[in-house]
Amino acid sequence: MRVLHISSGNLYGGVEAFLTTLLREAACARGMEPDFATCFEGRLSSELAAMGRPPHSLQSPRLSRPLSVLRARRALSALLKRESYDVVVCHQPWACVVFGSVIRAAGFPVVLWVHMATDGRHWLERLCRVAHPDLALCNSRFTADRTSAWLPHTSTEVVYCPVSASPHSQSTDQRSSLRRSLRASSDDVVVVQVSRLEPFKGQHVLLDALSRLTDLPRWTCWIVGGAQRASELDYLHRLQALARDRGIVDRVRFTGERDDVSSLLGAADVYCQPNTKPEGFGLTFIEAMRAGLPVVTSGIGGACEIVNGSCGVLTPPGDVESLATSLRRLIVDSGSRSRLGAEARKRPTELCAPVLQMRRIQALLNTVVTGPRLDDAHTVRAE
Repeated sequence: MRVLHISSGNLYGGVEAFLTTLLREAACARGMEPDFATCFEGRLSSELAAMGRPPHSLQSPRLSRPLSVLRARRALSALLKRESYDVVVCHQPWACVVFGSVIRAAGFPVVLWVHMATDGRHWLERLCRVAHPDLALCNSRFTADRTSAWLPHTSTEVVYCPVSASPHSQSTDQRSSLRRSLRASSDDVVVVQVSRLEPFKGQHVLLDALSRLTDLPRWTCWIVGGAQRASELDYLHRLQALARDRGIVDRVRFTGERDDVSSLLGAADVYCQPNTKPEGFGLTFIEAMRAGLPVVTSGIGGACEIVNGSCGVLTPPGDVESLATSLRRLIVDSGSRSRLGAEARKRPTELCAPVLQMRRIQALLNTVVTGPRLDDAHTVRAE
């Protein structure tokens, strides 16, 4: 089964990390071969190319420019005629809005992969509803519950994101060297957050909470993530100003975008991402747990399916005092960090083992493979 995955590709976050994992773990589902098409050049297309599977280009469509959308649809139509695919998957409603009609006209069912838990009120979701997806794959039960409310006639299934095993073990010397490069001593407790620079990810809440822990002598915070849009650059500037105003600028490192996230997580001690709004899943929580970090986050959305009292702490969203109290305990109590971290290492295998989830993806996509398309009938008969 050849599967074409369509993504915008202009930004890089959990969706894009998930797509690279699909390629990396393809061998876990024998008989399922992933292929990719992106609308814009960016980090995703570069990473896929470096992995030996450069994506097909879909000509940079913008909904504000109808001619660019028409050009992109023609590019996809030509690709579907040129290549032999069994399933085409649109990642996020935007891709479904742009390409759903082309996919259905080519004889394929419309499969939508939903990575964000929304209420269906956004204009893109309303347009996506018109496309009538046949199958919606959702990254958590929380996402599926919300999606089924605005796509009531679409079959909705849950697939947790597969997460690869850590690519390498980190030696003590490597860990120490990385910490020194970010001005953290061996005695510091490093609190790290790895995410897009979006306000709902709660970086400002984290800095506010840490500003209440200045009496604790040895902690450092790493904010990992680069600005990809003008709004994110503005948010970064506000975060930097907040750190200065709260007197913690010397203890906070804004690292920008990094390609060594697994190493950064392995060099840290606590993962904290106090979301102010619910998100569908939270791939970075799983990646942090894989590194043995206890996770502190808000008790909302898909995080509640990942984090529990055995491996982390859930706090009320926006409750700075509660967050500060939880961080204080973990910074001071190395025993609590060790116990939670040990249990955290087990969660990725329980929830996101690649073999389990890749085979589930294969099984669900097989349910919409209906046999040869009309355009291919003569080819099948000839064989």
